[in-house]
Amino acid sequence: MPANLIEGKNIEKTYYVDSVETTVLRGVDLSIAPKSLIAIVGASGAGKSTLVHVLSSLDPPTGGRVFFEGKDLYARSDKALARFRNETIGFVFQFHHLMPEFTALENAMMPLLIRGEGKSSASKKVLELLGRLGLEDRADHRPTELSGGEQQRVAVARALITSPRLLFADEPTGNLDVENGEKLIDLFLELHREREMALVLVTHNPAIAGKFSVKIRMENGRIVP
Repeated sequence: MPANLIEGKNIEKTYYVDSVETTVLRGVDLSIAPKSLIAIVGASGAGKSTLVHVLSSLDPPTGGRVFFEGKDLYARSDKALARFRNETIGFVFQFHHLMPEFTALENAMMPLLIRGEGKSSASKKVLELLGRLGLEDRADHRPTELSGGEQQRVAVARALITSPRLLFADEPTGNLDVENGEKLIDLFLELHREREMALVLVTHNPAIAGKFSVKIRMENGRIVP
């Protein structure tokens, strides 16, 4: 079995809007081993978010290739990629992207329901995880009834409920105050140890990056020393 979960080789990403061409990634190579703990740092516009979107199968590269366990990730059909994300990848965004019409429980259940799991079984698993995240008494609340920190923890529950092998977090503390941001990062690190999953986190905060064993810096679409 290949040593790396995900390997990006010479990744390039260019966006075209009308007649404007914007190159965001410029020949990036990056490998993610099982149980890795990686922080990707750099200024806004360096390409951090774009890189994790490409590596996580959310956005195909315009050049280069991405491999998962040695196989070309983007050679899969759209349906197969969707299944891959549901079964293998967790993603926590800066904005929680919770559906306002659903409760915390229902939002976090969605990946299991999409997988085809029964509502009763999915509900039991989510309630257990919400309790682990300190949200046992908030399961029936809708996003507008939750604080920013609580909303982001619901998003974490949604990302973790499928027991992913690899979790990406893109500036997850960007909309939180310092105290809740620190609590969320400590929670990520604790879950990383407990679940033995790889964790890749994008941040511009040096203090957060300092808690990770591997730090990767990006500038102008490239990884730099």
